Formats: sequence, structure tokens, C-alpha cells
Amino acid sequence: MLHTSYIELDGAALNRNIAFLRSLVPDGTSFSMVVKANAYGHGIESLLPLIEDCGVNHFSVFSVAEAMRVQRTMGANSDLMILGFVDDDHLSWAIERDVSFFVFTLERLRAAIAAARDLGRPARIHVELETGMHRTGFCEDQLPEVVELLQNDAAVLEVEGLCTHYAGAEDLQSVDRIEEQIATFRRLCGELRDQGIEPRYRHTACSGALFNYPDSIMDLVRIGIASYGFWPNQETRSAFLRQHGLREDPLERILTWKSKILSVNHVPEGAYVSYGKTYLTTRPSRIATVPVGYGYGFGRDLSNNGHVLVGGQRAPVVGTVNMNMLVIDVTEIEGVEVHDEVVLIGRQGDQVMTVSSFSDMNNSMNYELLTRLPDHIPRIATTPAVVGAGAGLTTDGAGPRP
Repeated sequence: MLHTSYIELDGAALNRNIAFLRSLVPDGTSFSMVVKANAYGHGIESLLPLIEDCGVNHFSVFSVAEAMRVQRTMGANSDLMILGFVDDDHLSWAIERDVSFFVFTLERLRAAIAAARDLGRPARIHVELETGMHRTGFCEDQLPEVVELLQNDAAVLEVEGLCTHYAGAEDLQSVDRIEEQIATFRRLCGELRDQGIEPRYRHTACSGALFNYPDSIMDLVRIGIASYGFWPNQETRSAFLRQHGLREDPLERILTWKSKILSVNHVPEGAYVSYGKTYLTTRPSRIATVPVGYGYGFGRDLSNNGHVLVGGQRAPVVGTVNMNMLVIDVTEIEGVEVHDEVVLIGRQGDQVMTVSSFSDMNNSMNYELLTRLPDHIPRIATTPAVVGAGAGLTTDGAGPRP
């Protein structure tokens, strides 16, 4: 093994996730899979072919840098949308390559118009509306100027979408705020339609909104964390399962993170383990090292707190997690030897180590822990997606444009 750990990707589980999520979306609503932050840590280059095999042909990213990676990997029939950062210097890149992008300031809109004029081809834009998140988006008092620019420069602009972002659709304590955002968005879309602004897509729903606010599902959904088999939070999971009378989780994790035992040592009672004095043995112990540390995404805050799976059992992390290594106590696990498999995230035998387990230990989110996984860890597709199984699930106009 060249690298100290590797990540396995289960294409069949991915296909089942997408089929389940698509079943929650009405016919005619397009499905865009969000692959920002290196596909939520799963690896853009490794995962995209699997996603396309599932029938998904529309991708969302945050930045031009991510868009460039996706464009180099995706098939000719797939489409791409940038949700966030596009520097003025790269607007021409997006327009030339037929990549759509969000517009949420007058400066960005004017720059897009200028770049499109210079290139002699239209910019595909999604006009983001401020509805209560107070982060990015055009405020209502800016819309008259936005409409004027859109109308005057219609020859170089294709208004592909009207969109907004919800302020925590996974948080059921924010019901009033989210419902007000949905109502505001619909009202503003109606006012813009009255002025001749009729986009191909109205889109607002993320994973949390898909589960908690069916009214937010419009012409396209932007689904990230749920596609990878993770719920936005436990509150959303519990509410959805209860509402639909489900006993088994319909989402499956597609990622398994593995390493190997590097060494096994016998340590006497009363000895400190690893750096400093954070862990003192209280019995004669068998201590094993694993060549993964905080430099590989296994957080230092899991020192004396985390667990891994060895021999189908949970082994506690003891001592301080180092940059390149962590130490585990395998005293209670018989027969552990050098080169034995270690599962950091995923299933081994009857035991499962979920990303949520990490979250419970260190008060982080699934999103944060997944995106900590470095690019240099190899990603390997262990089970292919069922090619064509998702056909018809995600097109509905979301792929090649007419």
C-alpha cells in the first residue's frame, strides 16, 4: 500500500441514494448534485463517473477552481453550475465553456454583461434573490435596476434561473423563518415574471429543504449531503422517518475510509502513551499505532475520545492524535497484528463507524468532517453504479440544453 490510508466508494449505494431522493421530487423537476468541497470529501475525479452512471447529468460547485476539475472529468452531455465564487477575470472562462453561474451583485451582473459582449455569446446566469438569509443575493430594492439591466442586455444574457438559499432548512426551530423565505421567493418570482423575467428554473431546495419543506421544490433541486448518504442533521432524519413510518434508514453511506495497523506494542501499567501526559495506562496494555493523524483528516480533537474498528470491534483512541499517527488500545481485541485492516469510517463486520459518530465526539458536523479528508488520499470505486439505472431520474431538461 503506497498511501497510509485509502477511501472506498460504493457506486451501488450511490445509485440507491439518488433513486430514493429522486422519488421525493415530482416529475419534471431536475436534479443537480452538489459536488463542491471535493464532492464533500469523496473526490471529484473518482466520484463523477459513478454519479453520471446513476443518470445524473447536472452538477453544482462553489467556485471556478472546482468547476475546472468537474469540467475535465464530466461527460459531454453533463451540465455545470457555479453557486458562488467567480472572479471577474474568470467570467470569460465560464461563458466560453457554457458554464452557468450565480449573479448576486450589480457589479457581478455588469461584469458578466461586459464579458459576454466581448465574447459575442450569452452568459448563462442564475439571479440570486435575498429572501432572509442576509448573506448573498439581490435585495428587493435592487430589483428595478436588475430588471433594467436584464431587459436592456437580453441579447447577451440568458437568465437560466432565479434562486435563493435558505437559512438552515435542516433546523426545525427555523420553521417560521424558512416558510417566510419560501413565500418571499415566490412573491418576488411573480413580480419578476410580470416584468418579462421568466427563467428556465426556479430553484431553492437543498437536502434539508427537500425533506422538511416540500413546498420549496420547484423546477430544480440542489442536493448535496443526502446524495452521499448523510442526513443534514439527526433532527431531520428522525422527523422524516417518523413522518413516513420508516424503520430503516433509506440513505446509505457510500464512503469507507480504511488504513492498516503499523505496529503493536506491549505497554506496562502506569505508562504514558504518545505525546505529553494525556493518557496513562491503568493495566498492562496492548497498544497499536495507525498511520493516520490530523494531517490526514483525523482530528486532533479526537485524542482520547475517538474510536476505530479493528477485528470487527471498536478500539478507543488513546493519547494525543499526532500529525501522521494515532494510537489505539487493542487490549480487549484478540489477535491484532501488524497489517490488520483498520476502518476509520464505515463498516467492519457487524460494527459501523459513522461520520456522525465523529460528530457526537467532537461537536462537529458531517459536512465539516467529510471535507477535512485530504485530496491526496486515494479514492477507489469498489462497487460500480448500475449504468443507466438512474436514466430518466435526473434529466428532465437538466442535462444538455436545447
